[in-house]
Amino acid sequence: MARLEHNNIQLDSEGRLRHFLTIEGLGRDLLTRILDTAESFAALPGRPVKKVPALRGRVITNLFFETSTRTRTTFELAAKRLSADVLNFNVSTSATAKGETLLDTLRNIEAMHSEMFIVRHSQSGAAHFIARHAAPGVSVINAGDGRHAHPTQAMLDMFTIRRHKGDFAPLRVAIVGDILHSRVARSQILALNTLGVTEVRVIGPRTLIPTEARALGVHIFHDLDEGLRDVDVVIMLRLQKERMDGALLPSEEEYFRLYGLTNERLENAKPDAIVMHPGPINRGVEMDSEVADGPRSVILRQVSYGIAVRMAVMSLCIQTHAEVPA
Repeated sequence: MARLEHNNIQLDSEGRLRHFLTIEGLGRDLLTRILDTAESFAALPGRPVKKVPALRGRVITNLFFETSTRTRTTFELAAKRLSADVLNFNVSTSATAKGETLLDTLRNIEAMHSEMFIVRHSQSGAAHFIARHAAPGVSVINAGDGRHAHPTQAMLDMFTIRRHKGDFAPLRVAIVGDILHSRVARSQILALNTLGVTEVRVIGPRTLIPTEARALGVHIFHDLDEGLRDVDVVIMLRLQKERMDGALLPSEEEYFRLYGLTNERLENAKPDAIVMHPGPINRGVEMDSEVADGPRSVILRQVSYGIAVRMAVMSLCIQTHAEVPA
């Protein structure tokens, strides 16, 4: 679970959102503003016209150096619902594959008058690097960097929790699985604690819990049944199958036996507990299909809410640079 040292380049001199790179360093008021703004966009899918003119005439670039169909398409749809023009930058066929540097790529796309970069990269810190070198008036949103952060995923998870549970203060939340390698888990933990939940628990085998986890303000459990007791929210993480080759886990079957979520195990949580997952799900490894498709699952709603949250982040960042046309 990577940690990057940085000053807070995310905010302008008045404390408004300029870039969205990490949850770290952002206060409760700003996170709540993102959620409230997302709420105003959440009703759009039910309307005959599913667009607002907030970013009309703006150019937003999806700059994905690491593949992720779900994240890229939700960002693209969010931008289009804000009436922006969207450029999808195909890195595999771009000049970067021919030796062009990252900064050369950045400058060339800036020359196309792009005002926002949505960046996904396998290296921790890539989004920060681009934000530090971007031209004035250009915003950068981190769509996942290495093991470091995935802030919009965390905020769509927070939006889902608030939609289904209301106030954060009384909640106990359990995050289950590969905490060590998860940029999502780190961002979730930071967001949950900033928003003031009663308790954040992380549950997983010792080999997949980072040594610094306790410093993030969590309670650590290695027994799933014990960790789920009386929680209000259960967030299951994707088990990256490449971990099976690194001697961190014996097998998928053994992992499911110890940490797979079933309806029987879910009985340890509160009767109205909800089940979440950032996707994609490995059925029969992280959870049973009965749980994934069951009445307590809000997994598909997370995907829907993600569009509204990403619309909120985009609109808030660009509003910081200039007045958004009505």
